[in-house]
Amino acid sequence: MNGNRILQTDSIQELADFWDTHDLTDFDAELEEVEEQVFDRQTTVTVSLDPDESRIVSALARLQGVSHAQLITRWVVERIHASSRSVT
Repeated sequence: MNGNRILQTDSIQELADFWDTHDLTDFDAELEEVEEQVFDRQTTVTVSLDPDESRIVSALARLQGVSHAQLITRWVVERIHASSRSVT
């Protein structure tokens, strides 16, 4: 080991600069295997709309400054939260 320690930061740019000039094998003593999942992956769901519905969703999304996918996701999440509050 070269005496260096792995950089501890939340800055993507600082991490990128660090790993551009360092090799992971120099830090074997600091590495540990993790059992649990580190990143949650999102699930993609296809929603079928008729052309008029699709145009309306796109127009509403433009008014809110978001994509149609972001707007639909927001609606679904809001509905999930509302439904789960009424169940408990």
